[in-house]
Amino acid sequence: MGWDSHDAAIADRRLAVDVLWGSPFGASVRGYDRLHQIHKELKRKAVGGASSRFEIVECVAPAPGVALAQVRRTALDADGRALPADDDASAAFSELALYVLVKRGDCWWVCAAQNTSISTTPGAT
Repeated sequence: MGWDSHDAAIADRRLAVDVLWGSPFGASVRGYDRLHQIHKELKRKAVGGASSRFEIVECVAPAPGVALAQVRRTALDADGRALPADDDASAAFSELALYVLVKRGDCWWVCAAQNTSISTTPGAT
């Protein structure tokens, strides 16, 4: 909902205050405030495509209160069709992410993530 409406506040509402985030382009960001500012700018520019489709690839719970989720985000065009993979870093892109979630109180929070862009070149990032 927040992703397609380009609303970073909604998209980021389950990020932990101490989140550790790995971008699909190799950057590492620590902390909600810093990451949220980046996401606001990306949403403003509609980076990633007009909209997206998310698919949970795998989810495991290795310990009580901890979950690991691998999620594929496919960038879609304005008509809802998947965009082809593109190695141009300025183009809309799809990605595969690994999220680490922890349960704090009654809520699950994303405390870490690593995103990898889906490339046309095997082994490329």
